[in-house]
Amino acid sequence: MDTTRGSFGDPGYQSFSSDNLHNATYGTNDSYPPIDEMGSRSSLARDVRDDTTGFDHWEMNYHEAAIFLEEGENNEKFDSHPRHPSALPAYLLVHNSWYYGLDLAFSLVLLSLALFEKPSVDNFDLPVGIHGTLELLALGVIGIELALKLRWIGWGTILKHKRTMVKCVTLVIMVMEALVVLARQSSHFRITRALRPIFLVDTKACGAVRRFIRQILQSLPPILDMLILLLFFVCSYALLGYFLFSQHLTNLYFRTLPDSFVSMFVLLTTANFPDVMMPSYAITKWSALFFISYISTVLYVLMNLMLAVVYETFTGIERDKFRKLLLHKRKACQLAFRLLVSKQSPNAIRFKQFQGLMRYYSPRTSQRNVILMFHLLNVSGTGSLTQDEFLNIYDALTVKWRLRESLDPWYLSAWPPLRAFYKLSRAVITWKYFEYVVYSLIIGNGVAMFWRIMESSDTLQKSAQVFASAWDTYLFLSLFLLEAVLKVVAVGWNEYIASGWNVFDLTVTLAALMGAVLLYLNPYLTVVVILRPLRLLRLFKLKKRYRDIFGTLVLLSPLMWSTTVVMLVMYYFFAILGMEFFAPYDLRNCCVNTTVEDFYKYSTNSTSALGYYYLNNFSNLLSSGVTLFELTVVNNWFIVMDAYASVTHPYSRLFFMLFYLFTMVVLTIVVASVLEAFRFRIQYKKQTSKRDEEQMLHEEVSIEWSVLQREIGDIRLLEMLQMDFTPRGSTQYIGRRRRTREVLQRHMYITEITQWLDEVREEENRLKSNEIIDESQITSRIVES
Repeated sequence: MDTTRGSFGDPGYQSFSSDNLHNATYGTNDSYPPIDEMGSRSSLARDVRDDTTGFDHWEMNYHEAAIFLEEGENNEKFDSHPRHPSALPAYLLVHNSWYYGLDLAFSLVLLSLALFEKPSVDNFDLPVGIHGTLELLALGVIGIELALKLRWIGWGTILKHKRTMVKCVTLVIMVMEALVVLARQSSHFRITRALRPIFLVDTKACGAVRRFIRQILQSLPPILDMLILLLFFVCSYALLGYFLFSQHLTNLYFRTLPDSFVSMFVLLTTANFPDVMMPSYAITKWSALFFISYISTVLYVLMNLMLAVVYETFTGIERDKFRKLLLHKRKACQLAFRLLVSKQSPNAIRFKQFQGLMRYYSPRTSQRNVILMFHLLNVSGTGSLTQDEFLNIYDALTVKWRLRESLDPWYLSAWPPLRAFYKLSRAVITWKYFEYVVYSLIIGNGVAMFWRIMESSDTLQKSAQVFASAWDTYLFLSLFLLEAVLKVVAVGWNEYIASGWNVFDLTVTLAALMGAVLLYLNPYLTVVVILRPLRLLRLFKLKKRYRDIFGTLVLLSPLMWSTTVVMLVMYYFFAILGMEFFAPYDLRNCCVNTTVEDFYKYSTNSTSALGYYYLNNFSNLLSSGVTLFELTVVNNWFIVMDAYASVTHPYSRLFFMLFYLFTMVVLTIVVASVLEAFRFRIQYKKQTSKRDEEQMLHEEVSIEWSVLQREIGDIRLLEMLQMDFTPRGSTQYIGRRRRTREVLQRHMYITEITQWLDEVREEENRLKSNEIIDESQITSRIVES
């Protein structure tokens, strides 16, 4: 399904681009049904007279209904809905695939400028005039989107929209700073560059990222509560440690109260253990009790308790997010439904209106699929959709269709030997021992790899060629490729790629084959040796526990993408701050008379392994990223922190502590989400049998040709559909949904969904009753007067 609608070629856009609205040529119909038939009239045609000739009001309804469905799908608030014909051109300009791509491209350009601005990556330095002009250009494109948005939303709505307001304020500040940089022809202290990811997060492509950030913000209250408790114990033990160990002259970790706090904060990550304990432990063995009790309380109790609290909160947030999105889509469908009914049929949508809606909502959907969707939704079989049936339109769009039995299979008219090969392929893959043969080949491939790796070779390159580019490599890869060909021929390409494991097998086989050829041509390309062992992962499918793990990973793949973007955004933010604060400082031979002095001893003749810590710096964006990743791992992270505290100011430690807290919050939520996804899958597997899952993921639709003739009535369209449906007969199609998290949630939360919908209906009925009472009271007052 194409979720990007509206472009310069859209007939609706062309109609409203004209200065003369009444001369618009909207839609594709040559004849226009009378406006008296319409149940509701689109707000986008409010200025068009009812007797305007050459204007199809139904097309306007179709278009506005499609916009409502888009807003429901994208979880956009309805207060940004265009309410006037003059707002439609701006709305369509911003909501089209070209502008989405342009917005994303210039957001990435804006982020990448940090590679070229001082301090720049080596050999990437650009003159101020060039990167300053590029910055203004990127900000200008982003500003155009905000200006167009303002045109149809207005200031009143934007002021209520926090994300848009933050984006506007950031844009104004950055434009002013860019102008100052161009005027001075030199950069200055610009920590506001750290806010550039705001524009990336606000793009269409990062909708899931915004939802994940919203979940992080919603999870913050319990996290902050636990952090306050955690810091209380850190401060308490820091105070106690200061009074216990500050007089131990050999223990430099507790000399002052701030040193004691920093040491206990770092000990929270265990990065300085047992170093922080050993000087005092050498004086008295009883000092170990202090450190053991601290680590046991803070690390093993409070940190795990925080994970449990976050997990419980995240589970509730995940369910509430699903509920809100479900009800938001339901509201969007209700708003669209009102625009599609007629006065003759006020409670149902006919096929003609459904077809008109799909022309705008999903223009790439074929006529065959539109018909199949309509019949899938029309459970009652009345030939028109009720509101309850129409509410399932989002689900119907995800179904992929194929003929139950091909009307004219390709192999029937093929060359006779090809027909024989098809039948042979079908017989081979349906053989009950076929899978056992495949697994035996995979095990054989693993044994061959083990044998090859044990062989001795003269050079590393020769060893790589023996392992990944010898005759046995080509033998096993050819057999794996033959397996894929047999499956494709037997079941068809679409059915083959419907299985994730088939896609994995074919991908790694082709990659390993290509890698073997490249390694043969270039022996120094040893990195490709990793490709051959990947096929062994198929063996993990044999055990149920591994299948659950891989299934969880599939469910988590969208979340992992969002997590990756959030982590990169956070890295970018702190990298910019780090470069502004610490870029000028050289750490070689720094930190004299401190606990980290040995890690920064540098000599041009020889440097120990410890002496390379000076490379952990903020000299440019890429180096900053590597340094921040090392801080994320937290192993010896305090060494970098203490080094910069030594060369700058002790309060610079706040930067590193804040970064640790930010990463801890995000990663704790990631761990909670992984636990929730695994628990969700396990519960799903317990409650759902294989048969139930097949019924849930598959649909079957049977369509009579006579029914199509009554519904469509267009002779030319019927002639086109003869390729997909049997004239004067019945055609069966099978539909399949992807096993997405949303589909599984609808199955798992079926009881809760019924309850939510009942509550919403009760609220709607209550509001209608109040409106009726108000109207009756007004009428009685008018009669009395």
